[in-house]
Amino acid sequence: MGYYPIFLDLTGRPCIVVGGGLVAERKVEGLLQVGADVTIISPGLTSRLTSLVNQGKVRHIARPYRAGDLKGYALAFVATNDHRVNADVAREGPEQSVWVNAADDPAHCNFILPSILRRGELVVAVATGGSSPALSRVVREELETYFTEDYAVLAEVVAEVRREFRGRSLALSAEAWQKALNGDLRRLIREGKQEEAKAYLLKRLGAGV
Repeated sequence: MGYYPIFLDLTGRPCIVVGGGLVAERKVEGLLQVGADVTIISPGLTSRLTSLVNQGKVRHIARPYRAGDLKGYALAFVATNDHRVNADVAREGPEQSVWVNAADDPAHCNFILPSILRRGELVVAVATGGSSPALSRVVREELETYFTEDYAVLAEVVAEVRREFRGRSLALSAEAWQKALNGDLRRLIREGKQEEAKAYLLKRLGAGV
């Protein structure tokens, strides 16, 4: 059995992070990046997490995890070195209809996190089904050399053009997009000619300039 890859809209959704160390810090910052409503349960916090609490960006419950803490949350992230805590949270998750991820402990997860490469709105996810996070990172680092920062601009241009077509109630086939997203468009993006790239793409898709 494998994992079904999916991207979630967590804007405003309540998520809980159990733990206050560096791993928890990465989980919290990733959740904040996508607009989640984050609560941390941990007796102590890193200085970075303390700063986020003081800024009002996250809530902090200053104690260890207790049974019942998952109630009302959409997702739970366990970031401690205590396998008993991992097991307790994993056991409570299904009872509260909460999906649980335990860092580096796939046996106590019902969802896992891929290694992520972001270029603006373009997101590339790499996973090995939890069997080798290190391999996921290596592959993601290799992809970084291919998906340069220009791809963030490319994604922005394509999104703008797509919005224009949707605004005109015009539908385009996947084949039309594939033909339009060619090397000349990429060249204009690399040269920093964003408006020219947009005009080129509109023309290639039959919308004129």
